[in-house]
Parts: sequence; C-alpha cells; structure tokens
Amino acid sequence: MNEQLKKELISMADEDQRVLQELHESGELGTVEYHPKIKHIHERNTSRIKEIIRENGWPGNDLVGTQGADAAWYITQHSVLDTEFMNSCLPLLQDAVANKQAEGRHLAFLVDRTLTMAGKPQKYGTQFKNNEDGEIVSFPIENPEIVDDLRVDLGLETLAERTGYMQKLEDERVNNRKRLTNKVKLCEERTTI
Repeated sequence: MNEQLKKELISMADEDQRVLQELHESGELGTVEYHPKIKHIHERNTSRIKEIIRENGWPGNDLVGTQGADAAWYITQHSVLDTEFMNSCLPLLQDAVANKQAEGRHLAFLVDRTLTMAGKPQKYGTQFKNNEDGEIVSFPIENPEIVDDLRVDLGLETLAERTGYMQKLEDERVNNRKRLTNKVKLCEERTTI
C-alpha cells in the first residue's frame, strides 16, 4: 500500500468536501453556475488525479486502501470540466470493481454522471436536478422499472430513499440561502439608518 498517495488522495477529497460544505452552509452554493472556489479545486484535483492514474493505473484498494480508493473516485466524479477524462476512467473503474479494488457504487455514480453530462438517460438514478417547482427529481433514467434492482445490486439505497435524502439537502441549501439573504438585508438596513 502506498500510504503517501493514500493520504494525498484523501486530503484532496477532504478539501473538495470542506469547500462544498462551506458554500452550502453560507448559502453561496448554487448562486452561480460553477462557483469559482470549487471550480479551482476541481481543476487542480483533476490535473493531479490524471497524473496519478497515468503513473499507477486506477488507484484501487490494494494501492491506497478503501478510503484512498473512495477519494480517487470522488475526485474523478468531480472532474466535470474534463468529460473525456471521466469517460476514459469508466473501463478502469469497471475493472477495479470486478477485481474488488473499488465499490460498485463508484461505478454507478460515474456511469450516470457521464451519461447525464452527455444528455443521455442515466442507468442507476444517481444524478438529480431541480424541477420547475424547485423539487429534486432524478435526471431521466433509461429503464426506470428496474432501476431499484440495479441500485440494490451495487449496494445503493432505493431511488425513493435517495430522492428523499437529496430533497433534504436541497431544503437545507435553500434555507441557508434565505438566511444569508436576510443577513445581507439586515446589514444593508443598518448601514442606511
């Protein structure tokens, strides 16, 4: 096991998660199409994960442990500015899952992310969006009648359970934005008095 690489991958993913959480809590997440703070991290992480994969192949459980493999997937999942790279990782991740070097859920999320980014229906129902009423709904699914079976096979919860969880996160984000907006209004009122 490469402990140094494991630590690096985990640190990269942790920074991504920390900044996303800060943007979520501040109400800034979703205020612009791609927030510059997180875009910068994604660009830097994408560049580095490409180097890691070029040098080592897919960073699986044997090389970086389960936490490192999870971080490698997470970083790749957020490489949205380089869809060619994301697509090139699909066969690597598929092999890693087949050889017990990565989790099936990693493959489900990356498959769906690449499909939805290409404007195609997803397979596993892992990608969501807001509908016109502000509710969370999944992007179109190729075979909705079997999606829960596919999800369970890869260790995922049902689509309804995941949708409920995603709606809860969205409600928190909206409430955080309202709180931020109210704070700004209050500050503006105080400065004009």
